Amino acid sequence: MTALGEAGRLGIKPFEESGLVELRSDRTEANVQAVIRATYRQVLGNEYLMESERLVSAESLLRQGQITVRDFVRSITQSELYRKKFFYSNSQPRFIELNYKHLLGRAPYDESEISYHVELYNSKGYEAEINSYIDSAEYQQNFGENTVPYPRGFQTQTGQKTVGFSRIFQLYRGYASSDRAPSPKQAKLTWEVAKNVASPIHAPSSSALAGTSGGRRGDIYRVRVMQSASLNSPVVRRTTTEVLVPYAQLSSKLQQLNRQGSKVMSISPA
Repeated sequence: MTALGEAGRLGIKPFEESGLVELRSDRTEANVQAVIRATYRQVLGNEYLMESERLVSAESLLRQGQITVRDFVRSITQSELYRKKFFYSNSQPRFIELNYKHLLGRAPYDESEISYHVELYNSKGYEAEINSYIDSAEYQQNFGENTVPYPRGFQTQTGQKTVGFSRIFQLYRGYASSDRAPSPKQAKLTWEVAKNVASPIHAPSSSALAGTSGGRRGDIYRVRVMQSASLNSPVVRRTTTEVLVPYAQLSSKLQQLNRQGSKVMSISPA
């Protein structure tokens, strides 16, 4: 995880401080209500939900133990509610970006992931597109049956590509903003994904964090890194350094740092 000081500067402190929300086997009404609130918040992209929009039947089945949290997630995303908020009003690549964010807690890694879902929707339709995320091994490994999906892109995890850390910031509008807030309905990662380069990470006050994409191939970025001590060194403490990296080399540099066991603390324009 990101250190809390850095998390505050990046605008993701609420995610770092909040724990996993799970439907317990000895569930109480308070536990069920917390799960329902967290699921709506994550799956609907922080969108305000009116009382009349709630999926009362699915909530009741969850409360009675007849469906799991994963089933509840499926009920929301297969509903007309989700379609109205994210499917009808967005371009197809943008819809796919949001599905990755809402259901897997990360941004798309590369063009092949986008292409796969475009082809899947075109050949098998909406339901198959949604189910492909919820029925995936990735979903099961990270959330199982009764954990509410959460933003994983801000964390370093086994099997998760480093480039996802920088890309999630292009999809993140801030903890108090909705994924339906006024913004272009086109995909935000088109350039980075097509070119297979990382996205820049800016401070919360910058336009990039507000939801606009940015980064030019000639730009230079300052990467602040916490490095592990050498295995041959008697010193066990970690050191923090900064390196300057051209935008075009940012993705490969992040991958190199990850392989070395270093932790990226922040990325900002030089």
